[in-house]
This record gives sequence, C-alpha cells and structure tokens, in this order.
Amino acid sequence: MRMAAYFRVFTILTDMPDLTFTAPQCIAPVAAVLGEGPIWSPSERRLYWLDIKGKRLFAYDPAKKSTAAFETPAMVSALGLARGADFICAREDGLFLLDLKDGALCFHKIADPEADLPGNRFNDGKVDPGGAFWAGGMDNAEDDVTGAWWRLTPDGETRKMHGGFHVPNGPAFDHARRRIYLTDSAKRTIYIRDEDESAGLCVHRVFEERHGYPDGMDVDRHGRLWVAFWDGGCIRCLSPEGDILHQIDIPAPRPTSLAIVDNAIYVTSASIGLSDEQRNHAPASGGLFHIAVSEPIGAEKCFYFDARNLKPRKT
Repeated sequence: MRMAAYFRVFTILTDMPDLTFTAPQCIAPVAAVLGEGPIWSPSERRLYWLDIKGKRLFAYDPAKKSTAAFETPAMVSALGLARGADFICAREDGLFLLDLKDGALCFHKIADPEADLPGNRFNDGKVDPGGAFWAGGMDNAEDDVTGAWWRLTPDGETRKMHGGFHVPNGPAFDHARRRIYLTDSAKRTIYIRDEDESAGLCVHRVFEERHGYPDGMDVDRHGRLWVAFWDGGCIRCLSPEGDILHQIDIPAPRPTSLAIVDNAIYVTSASIGLSDEQRNHAPASGGLFHIAVSEPIGAEKCFYFDARNLKPRKT
C-alpha cells in the first residue's frame, strides 16, 4: 500500500497550526452540471451531494470507492440530515422531506414559502445547531435580486430571515461562537450574524475580483471557515476574523461547496458555462474531489432536523 503524498498548502498567515494536505483527487468524475450540497451521513458512512441543474443525487461510499446516482423529478439544491426521514431538502418548488427506499426517491412536501415567485428556486441550505433548516431562495436566471433566506423549524413554521440576496450560498454555523455565516456569491460577500433569531446581518468580508466568488462553505472544529470559490479554482480557509489562512487549488475552475469530514475535505464542482478551452484544461470539472488532511478538523457534532411530528403531504 502506497502512503498518501502530502504537500504543504500555501500559507498566508503564520499563526495557525501547521496542517498538510494531499493534492485534490477527483474520486467521482460525474461531470455534474451544477454540483452542490455535499453532506456526510454518519449512520451510512456515505457522502451525498447533488447536481442541481442535472437533476441528480449522488452517494459516494469511501469504503467501496463507489458512487451511486439517482435521478430527481425536480431540481434539488440542498440536503440536511433528519430524524423521521432520511433528509430534509430544498427543491425548486419548496421544502421537502426525502426518503430513499430501495433505490427510489420519495418526497414529502412541507412548505413552499416562495410560491408567489415562480421564477425563483431554492439554492443552498443546511440544518442549524437548533435543528431548524435554513434554505436560500433565488432567481433561477440570476437576473433579479429576489433572493431570501428562510428558516423552517421542526414544528412546520417557515420564517423569512433575510431578504435582498442575489445568489445565496452557505450557510455555515460556528455554534461555539454563536455565529451564522451567509454568503451572497454575486456580491462576493460573506455576512455574519448571531444565532439569536432577531439578529441582523453584518459584513464579514468582501472579496476582490481576483479571488473569484465565495460559494458553499463549512466550519471546522477550530472555528475556521472553509469556502469554495467559483471562478477562483480553489478553496480557502478563513480565520474567525475573516483573514485568509490557507488556499488549496482545485483542478476545476468552479468549485461550488465543500464538506469537512474527520480528516477529509470533499469538494463539489460545476461544469456549467465553461468554455471548450476550460473543459480541455480541467476535464474533471463537475466531479467530486477529495483532500486528505494531516489531522482531523471536521466538526465533532452533526445537526439534525426532527421531522417526527410533521405531517407532510406526499408528492
């Protein structure tokens, strides 16, 4: 068995622990149109993620090094772990529970808070430390600024948390600091807010054109924020103060999101909108990438949406 070859990531600041990483490897060359929403299932020991525009759901088994694919009846953009169902999820037409039964997908509708915006669809989303599911709605054509963040609680209540977003991404949660990070990719801005329901938004960091667009993100066990950069061809690690600590280049120009699991980082990517030259230069675009880390940095606790008392309708 060959030992994994580690390399030292480009370090901008020197006040962080010395981490090393393997070179990113494409472990699932699925050529997703718009790969997104990676989430680890501790009970199954599998990583799930989505191809929003390609209407597919994937499951990667690290032990078997195999990938399963499922067609979805509509654009599914985000998944969250759930009790009483396999997942809570965001679809283009609302918020649903999702069960995988014998290879079939069974959706149960809970709410459609943007039914009055037929041009909108949901984008990114996650379960927060309190067990509520956050999902960001946006104009599917990305022309109008009709995006908003919604929060669905286990009792079925849906509340609009923030409006005025163009392309919402994230969220990410730092429960130790009671922080919620939200991104508007089109504005190249990451916002921060307190976990308190009445809290407002503050700008955490605005990025320059040379950085690309901040997209999906995750918080590691030390409170560092890891962000995928669309058109930046990399993921970056930010300190709680917003300083760039590390950068890892990805062999795809459009990384979309990431999930940190123990001592691994999984990165999704997109192939949509790439030129022929870009596709030739980065043939793994749209694939799932794996990076091994020299020490465990993944969050030590997963958050679940408790759906056991909900009475959704089957669709």
